[in-house]
Amino acid sequence: MSQVWMDLYTIPVPESDGKTCSQIFEDAGCDAPASPSCGACMGGPRDTHARLNEPQVCVSTTNRNFPGRMGHKEGQIYLASPYTAAASALTGHVTDLRDFLQ
Repeated sequence: MSQVWMDLYTIPVPESDGKTCSQIFEDAGCDAPASPSCGACMGGPRDTHARLNEPQVCVSTTNRNFPGRMGHKEGQIYLASPYTAAASALTGHVTDLRDFLQ
C-alpha cells in the first residue's frame, strides 16, 4: 500500500460532498485517462491520450512549451495555472480567473 509523505495532510472541502478530484472532473464531463502519464505533455505516440494530433488549442498546466511539445507543431499551447485552466475548461476559451471570483 502506498503512503503519503509523513508531513503531508489534506483539508476537506465541504462543497465536494466527499468526492475525489477525479470524480468531480468526471462528473463535469472531463475526459481524463485512467492512469496519468507524461505522454501527452511530451508529444508521445499518436495514440497517446490528449496528444495534439492536429493544430488544436490547449490550455496546459505543464511547465514547458515549444513547437511540437504536445504533438502537432502547429498546435497552440497556452501555459496556465490550474485555476486558469479550470476556468478555461468551463468557458471553452482562455479565461481570466478573476471573472469567477467576483
